[in-house]
Amino acid sequence: MVLIDAQLTASEVLGAFRRDAPYLFLGAAFSTVGIVSAALCLLRRRFDAMLIWLGIFAFLYGQRLWLQSEMLGIALDGNLVFERLRAAVDFLVPVPAFYFFRVAGFLKRGGKFTDVFMTVAGVAFLVMFAGTLVFGRVGLFYAINAALVMGGLWLVIVRSLGKGSGNPDFKVVRYGMLCFAGLALWENIIGTLVRPSKVEPYGFAVLLGCLGYVAARRTLHRDLELGEIQKELELARRIQLSLLAGEFPASTRFRVAARYVPMTSVAGDLYDYLIADDLHAGLLIADVSGHGVPAALIASMVKMAATSQRVNADHPAQLLAGMNTALCGNTQGQFVTAAYVHLDASRHELRYAAAGHPAMLMLRRGAIEEVSENGLLLAAAENAVYSEKTLALEAGDRLLLYTDGLTEARNGQGTLFGEEALAAMLLDSGSLTPDEAADQIIAAVQQWAESQDDDLTLLICDFAGAQ
Repeated sequence: MVLIDAQLTASEVLGAFRRDAPYLFLGAAFSTVGIVSAALCLLRRRFDAMLIWLGIFAFLYGQRLWLQSEMLGIALDGNLVFERLRAAVDFLVPVPAFYFFRVAGFLKRGGKFTDVFMTVAGVAFLVMFAGTLVFGRVGLFYAINAALVMGGLWLVIVRSLGKGSGNPDFKVVRYGMLCFAGLALWENIIGTLVRPSKVEPYGFAVLLGCLGYVAARRTLHRDLELGEIQKELELARRIQLSLLAGEFPASTRFRVAARYVPMTSVAGDLYDYLIADDLHAGLLIADVSGHGVPAALIASMVKMAATSQRVNADHPAQLLAGMNTALCGNTQGQFVTAAYVHLDASRHELRYAAAGHPAMLMLRRGAIEEVSENGLLLAAAENAVYSEKTLALEAGDRLLLYTDGLTEARNGQGTLFGEEALAAMLLDSGSLTPDEAADQIIAAVQQWAESQDDDLTLLICDFAGAQ
């Protein structure tokens, strides 16, 4: 007799496993989708309502399939907590489902009837979930559940059959939604009126498949777009580099080194040699507020504005005033800092003016001097007036023009590199060539900074004196 019971039990377990196998597989797959959706939100560090509700919906749906399996029922037969949880989960799954339908656009937002229905249904499902956990199965709860689910599914179907959107992705999701809603409605009607029917999970699998197809299609499309953007950025980078001055022409009086390290492919820093001959040098450096493509576009405008003012290249104040006039009203609210120095070897003097830019540093006879003569930022006020400072030039003088990306570089503790460290670097560079000094300063800033948060640009000019 014991052998017969054992054989009967084994036969029942085998039969239960065969019946459960498709749903156990689907349950595991749905739960995995839910976990992956939540993980994607965490990795992206951005709240995505559609992804969150889909994740919760898929995970709960998959867990419900496992809880309702015959295998688990046989193993935990008689366990009161399991039986109540198994019954209660039916009332929990529709809550994220309805919110997912809503954020996906299949339950009209803002509609008074839909809002009331969502509120009432959500409260009712949660009350029935809690009530089932406390009191066990209650027939009335299942009748209310069926009515609310069928009402919600009808709303989804009606909404899906509307005009919808011409977007092909929306159409694919709509077909999946209709399949799921139709099979869920069929299961609720047939299961309530005729006999149990377990076809809804297959509809949910179709819905997830459609969502996966759309996600894959969008990912591929985004990758293609990203590739095109990268190509365009590379072209923009080459164009911007072509706007920058090349090597300073060979000169017996001046030796100039320039370094330009953009934060991104394109940047808002700029330098130029407005005059470059054996007796004169006109060195310009500028920094557009912001970063990336917008700043780079404005930097090209700064280049054109400076070029148009070459006639004033030996008068820094007039040159900056002319650039300001050309830029005002054309920079879309972006501002520009700039500094310009004109060096005259025949007269042994320099003229300097700036517009909201960090002061120029001068290394002379083993000491650092700060040269400052600042006016308003370029493009800030149409009638801005600038002044210039005139200083004597001595053989062996070294000048440093730079943008604030150098001094504002931060280490892991948030400490700025600062003007003092930059001045010390310039002081220590006295025995180096301008190129060597420029490389050493850039390397020191990059080593200090935890990450590059701004463009790095500098100009170093040595005055050799009369030859």
